[in-house]
Amino acid sequence: MTASDLPSSRVVTFGCRLNAAESEMIRTLTEAADDVVVVNTCAVTGEAERQARQTIRRLRRERPDARIVVTGCAAQIHPEMFAAMPEVDQVLGNTEKLRAESFAAPMPDQVPDRVMVADIMAERDVAEHPISGFDGRARAFVEVQQGCDHRCTFCVIPYGRGPNRSVPAERVIAQVRTLVEAGFAEVVLTGVDITGYGTDAGASALGGLVRRVLAEVPDLARLRLSSLDPVEIDGELLRAVAEEERLMPHFHLSVQAGDDLVLRRMARRHRRADVLTLAARLRELRGAVTLGADLIAGFPTEDEDMAKRSLDLVEEGGFTHLHVFPFSPRPGTPAAAMPPVPGRVVRERAAALRARGEAALAAFRAGRVGSAVTVLVEADNQGFCERYLPVRLTRPAAPGALIAARVMREDGNVLIAEEGV
Repeated sequence: MTASDLPSSRVVTFGCRLNAAESEMIRTLTEAADDVVVVNTCAVTGEAERQARQTIRRLRRERPDARIVVTGCAAQIHPEMFAAMPEVDQVLGNTEKLRAESFAAPMPDQVPDRVMVADIMAERDVAEHPISGFDGRARAFVEVQQGCDHRCTFCVIPYGRGPNRSVPAERVIAQVRTLVEAGFAEVVLTGVDITGYGTDAGASALGGLVRRVLAEVPDLARLRLSSLDPVEIDGELLRAVAEEERLMPHFHLSVQAGDDLVLRRMARRHRRADVLTLAARLRELRGAVTLGADLIAGFPTEDEDMAKRSLDLVEEGGFTHLHVFPFSPRPGTPAAAMPPVPGRVVRERAAALRARGEAALAAFRAGRVGSAVTVLVEADNQGFCERYLPVRLTRPAAPGALIAARVMREDGNVLIAEEGV
């Protein structure tokens, strides 16, 4: 987990791309607020919550007069934990954080509620707050849905985000168009379970939305997708992978494990063979794609053979961009009551997965030397190419620019490319 946590920030963001998109909405809502700092938390792991509490304490030391508001998934699920911190002035739920009135200054004789957290499971709408820019970012994130209707045994996020709710396609397209007009060349469609898009409203699935965005916003240069559930990818999305060059050839899959028994105990709906079949299909449709995967190390009951199958899946599926999570028991989830793997073993297995992923990424990166790339420049002449590999240009380029270049060599974990060669 990372936090954009400069002391001067008005919004401090932990966690996912959806949180990043919502933080921009919050930034707009708090423009008129007097010295308020909003901490937008994540609840995926206990470590994410620990980092949030640590940051809140540091912010109070560095900004003693600020009004500190805590929100996000961890605040939605555990409001009492943050309300008990003397550094915190107010706790807002995930619904309340996107309402302008939540950040309005109280009247002189008014004492605002210290905790404002509604029942997220009763939520049926998605907040509408158009974004015109992203502070300090070269790519923009657009929310296409909220919530999740699945109940993986390790996950608390549905209790922080509520049920699946899709943003109407017209709103998504209008938001993408606004961002492109503001100068963004790349947009990422994001949400909690984006492959669940449309299932709540009987609308077209994610593939149909992707097709409409690309057709109706022809000036959008690059479109990316956040994490995809392997079992939910629809046929229209696969056709878009094959036919839409502006849909970038980097796909991140919510895999979680490479062993079928572990996947069943996780209540995942795919199996190992499904992941391998999908990986092969994506390469068949698009060639040298890069594939990412979320993987949990040390899930309860996982033995050495099960762990090895996850390790082997990295190579067999050709995964190069891993997000590895040491298992973190979340109170109230079924997995928290399962027989645990010792902490030392969990850490060792996580390190082994990361090492396997780093080796796979290094091999793929070396194979790109000599290839043509287009780089979205972010800062210091460096950015990411189509396959989400970091590239540094040999000549200065403006942030936000798309630069055609050729990879000349590697320098550590970065490809070095020369413009126009």
